[in-house]
Amino acid sequence: MHSFYFIYFIKPLIEEQGLISMRKRYIYILLSDTGTLFAKAIRLYTKEQLNHVSISFNKELTEVYSFGRKRPHNPFVGGFVKEDMHSFIFQRANCEVYRCEVSERDFERMKRKVEQISIQREMYRYNILGMVALMCKYDFKRKNAFFCSQFVATVLNEGEVPIAKFSPNLMQPRHFPESEYLEPVFAGKVCYYPYLEENKRIELFLKPSRFEKSV
Repeated sequence: MHSFYFIYFIKPLIEEQGLISMRKRYIYILLSDTGTLFAKAIRLYTKEQLNHVSISFNKELTEVYSFGRKRPHNPFVGGFVKEDMHSFIFQRANCEVYRCEVSERDFERMKRKVEQISIQREMYRYNILGMVALMCKYDFKRKNAFFCSQFVATVLNEGEVPIAKFSPNLMQPRHFPESEYLEPVFAGKVCYYPYLEENKRIELFLKPSRFEKSV
């Protein structure tokens, strides 16, 4: 009786859990240049073109998360943000997209980490002090505060992705493409990214710029 119960009920559950843990998923890392004054100020220090980094849990980039400005025209109010790739800030931004293969278990662990921060988003701040420490090459961690690359590296660590051999507090956007665990997917304008929803991409092409007259 016990063997019958194991074979027909317990064993399939164990096998199913094993298959789930072995299933492969992808997370996506987006490097971008939004062209804002804050981005230009950071570029003066880094000498790099792409100085903002975000993490996405799908290739369509509908679930993109980072730490940055909460209000497009106010660089002084920052924190945890879900980013809209169809917004004015991003639609004409230059970007590079990378992907990283992870297990189902690690994928869910990273997603839960982001969800926990999202639920408590009002407790989190943009880590300006951490940025200053980074410029001085000082490993400084501040409670409930991240800058963009620190946040993404912390989430990757949650999924046991060894993105770098040093602390997330010292991560810069330029370090991500150097990782052997990331595979390049796309480089160019966000609006040309091939996996954006087709209707949204069409809207971007048809939408007149602020220098054009609408008919």
